[in-house]
Amino acid sequence: MELALLIGVLFLLLIMGLPVAFALGIASLMTFYVLDIPLIVGFQRMAASMNIFALMAIPFFVFAGDLMHRAGIAERLIRVADAALGQRRGGLGQVGVGASMMFGAVSGSAIASVSAIGSTLGPMMREKGYDPDYVVNVTATSAVTGLLIPPSHNMIIYAAAAGVSISLADLFLAGILPGLLTGLLLMLSAYLVARKRNYPKGQFPGWRAFAISFAGAIPGLLSAAIVVIGVLSGVFTPTESAGIAVAYTILVALLVYRSLTWEGFFAATTASVRTTAMVMIIIGAAGAFGWLLALLQAPTQLAELLRGITENPILLLLLINLVLLLLGTFMDMAPLIIITTPIFLPMTVALGMDPVHFGIMLLLNLGIGLVTPPVGAVLFVGCAIAKVPIEQTLKTIWPLYGALLLALIVVIYMPCVSMWQPGMVN
Repeated sequence: MELALLIGVLFLLLIMGLPVAFALGIASLMTFYVLDIPLIVGFQRMAASMNIFALMAIPFFVFAGDLMHRAGIAERLIRVADAALGQRRGGLGQVGVGASMMFGAVSGSAIASVSAIGSTLGPMMREKGYDPDYVVNVTATSAVTGLLIPPSHNMIIYAAAAGVSISLADLFLAGILPGLLTGLLLMLSAYLVARKRNYPKGQFPGWRAFAISFAGAIPGLLSAAIVVIGVLSGVFTPTESAGIAVAYTILVALLVYRSLTWEGFFAATTASVRTTAMVMIIIGAAGAFGWLLALLQAPTQLAELLRGITENPILLLLLINLVLLLLGTFMDMAPLIIITTPIFLPMTVALGMDPVHFGIMLLLNLGIGLVTPPVGAVLFVGCAIAKVPIEQTLKTIWPLYGALLLALIVVIYMPCVSMWQPGMVN
């Protein structure tokens, strides 16, 4: 009964339109009351979920991503991608994917990526005759790659939620190939759609122009390289790396590009504070919710339910991913990582899946949820930037959505895609 109350109240509040953090918190506190557990315990669980040292990296990575956006680094990445890919049929669509991959690598945020690339590349694409829905579909779906290509603050949340010793360095390495694969499949899908709609071809500007644009983007791209190499080599911890990313971004924006104003710095600071506050509130509420799920033995019951349907490991993995995809359609990524990791990680480990492999599968799966209504935060941001009704994009997003699902299937059933690079280091 208590489990039904916990989940039922959550669904009811979400249907009513209450923010996810408040829905999780209210559902949890009501269940604490019914179980006759002092409400102070609920608030203690919320505080404990946020009181994790590794989570200190999140505000710094968020801040670094916003600074990069304000400093115009996205524009330089677009120039590189345009010089390399823009000459093909519908080349600007592939430029959007390539730029999102590069910006995602330096920001680690899907929302930051769609905001930066959408606001910069979107007007250029529409001026060249690209349909608004195509612009949104490309920029929104390609933003998912930023969740996989390191550094990614969602990897930090997963490592903290896993409850087992998981190397963040291994997670960083494991995300590279799946991120590149996802980006390549999205490029192919964007090209096929552009060819069907007969979008114009661009012109190759020449190797000199490409070299100049690439050289201009190197200082921005080095941010991701410094973080990843520093963590892998043990020079600094993941939390320290986030602070170094902020310091490096400020130095590049002020001394190299000279594009960061006081107004931009202040806007990035306030936006990062708001984003961090929202993320941490969600993590806290999700922590209390997840603790209740464990107390009420929800993981055990769900595992028995799924095993009652099938004992086949391939089908079990498929069922787990279907559940995650369904949850991702109406809940944000951070709370889902906190809630679902303790439930599904033991099940997948029992099937022989490495926790690092599960983490990459989880991030890609929930990333797809970010472009799936009714929540679909990244898709909504993309539509808001382009001023396109979401109903219009939903009619035409399916080829790109199919590319994301194909990438997910490959990641699930071909562990080598995720585990090859960590295996090379270890």
